[in-house]
Amino acid sequence: MSRAKRASIPGASGVPTSIPAGSTAVGRAGSAVGAGPARAVTRVVDSDPLGGTVRRTVLPSGLRVLTEAIPTMRSVSFGIWVAVGSRDETRPQSGVSHFLEHLLFKGTRKRSALDISAAIEAVGGETNAFTTKEYTCYYARVLDEDLPLAIDVMCDLVADSVLNAADVETERGVILEEIAMHDDEPGDEVHDLLAQAIYGDHPLGRLISGTEETVSPMSRRQIQGFYRRRYTAPSIVIAAAGNLDHAEVVKLVRQAVRGTPLDSEPGTPAPLRPADSRVRTGRPGNLVEHKETEQAHVVLGCPGIGRLDDRRFALGVLNNVLGGGMSSRLFQEIRERRGLAYSVYSYSSQYADSGLFAVYAGCAPGKVDEVLELIRAELAEVAAHGVTDAELARGKGMAKGSYVLNLEDTGSRMSRLAKGELLFGDLLSVDDLLARIDAVDADEVNALAAELLSRPMSLAVVGPFGAGDFPAEAG
Repeated sequence: MSRAKRASIPGASGVPTSIPAGSTAVGRAGSAVGAGPARAVTRVVDSDPLGGTVRRTVLPSGLRVLTEAIPTMRSVSFGIWVAVGSRDETRPQSGVSHFLEHLLFKGTRKRSALDISAAIEAVGGETNAFTTKEYTCYYARVLDEDLPLAIDVMCDLVADSVLNAADVETERGVILEEIAMHDDEPGDEVHDLLAQAIYGDHPLGRLISGTEETVSPMSRRQIQGFYRRRYTAPSIVIAAAGNLDHAEVVKLVRQAVRGTPLDSEPGTPAPLRPADSRVRTGRPGNLVEHKETEQAHVVLGCPGIGRLDDRRFALGVLNNVLGGGMSSRLFQEIRERRGLAYSVYSYSSQYADSGLFAVYAGCAPGKVDEVLELIRAELAEVAAHGVTDAELARGKGMAKGSYVLNLEDTGSRMSRLAKGELLFGDLLSVDDLLARIDAVDADEVNALAAELLSRPMSLAVVGPFGAGDFPAEAG
């Protein structure tokens, strides 16, 4: 299993992965159906010239099925997305979503753990899962002819896992090893430190995996209760992309969940995640984890914008200019001109009601002060004077090109359907999304830069330092 820690970090394009795609035809989640529909409701969502026809069905239980038919493919990516993640946990529950993600592969009433893995591997397919702060995903990628098998296996493990006590103890050990391994990866750990510095005790500031203190005493009863309370039909989106027939996928899903807890009473899809009034970011500060590493890892960041903020498109462009690729300001100044760091980049993470913007650098411990000074200077320069026309054009081109190129993969297409439905409540077609990026102008980017990059910054550091090695307030 994999654990997504920074799910909205952009790749080379700088467009946050949470930008929706698909079509505006869906509307807000759940609005397409009335209370407790008596039958499944299906509609065509989009017809994409770069892919195929997108359809959406809401089952009577409130479970949603979205597909994109791409007849030119010989594979299908199939995913089950649950609207629950680590931010839905209390402090004593910290890590339960991730724990559950592991356990669901350990066996159902119909299949053992070996049966689950062997069934998919026997046809050359692959399965995996990941947990984020706001959702959990279980997915498989198979040949088109093996899609019925993938649907049956994946729906079975998500809907009807038995959570044997022995398996709980086995996976507890595995997760504790994963936590220890994470502690040995300072380049990952430093990002979690920044989230803690910005969000404090709010669940957005906690580790997705939980800690040894929370995972060790977690009981099967606690995990089982969380499973049955949270994994309900209205909170689940099933998405598939590739060479498929929508009606057949819906039929197979209904067959697969029949007789399980997901074969529930009539319901409507859960609404979008509401804003949490408890999300408060405290005073900027420093968090320093002392480790005798050969390289220092630093992240400078501040509160950003939420994923429903219309300025997310401008943020994607701004991020490209600052640190989204080899032509970015930070990369050129810190690595290319001065040779101070091997890795330096900027990124944004966006949630339903909050977000953060940050810059990471890995460098020799003796160069940390100089690197931080250069980062702050570059952020201040862009905040004060904005970006050039050439940078704006390059940032927009990177965003559009990367997005479209990613759509050549069925996994990415499957993800965009699920994220649009689960996180945004509507889907932008590819053309609409590209038009939104094209519409970003210099005034919008510069206004966002002036606001965002002028905010006081928090600092996270992992390396051979103590808290007293840095000023009390970074920014």
